[in-house]
Amino acid sequence: MWWLRFKGYRVIARNFKTPVGEIDMVARRGRLIAIIEVKIRNSRAEALSAITPRQQDRIIRATQIFLQQRPELADSTPRFDAMFISPGSLPIHIQDAWRLP
Repeated sequence: MWWLRFKGYRVIARNFKTPVGEIDMVARRGRLIAIIEVKIRNSRAEALSAITPRQQDRIIRATQIFLQQRPELADSTPRFDAMFISPGSLPIHIQDAWRLP
């Protein structure tokens, strides 16, 4: 969270659970809503391979529920990001890691 705050984001939700999936973190910067999948792995390559198309689909469906429950965010633009954390290095924030199909 501190890494996102440093970059000017405000974290508005963490571990948002729905029947269709979970969102690790939701952060806002202006009208942008970053839906962030956090992966903690030993290497960046392991983290990248951990976000499968099936998992992306679950996150997209969970995002739809999140936005329905937060009408004040109706005019926001969602973006799907990834945050990779590995021992001994700074977090890696990949903006626009994937898009809606």
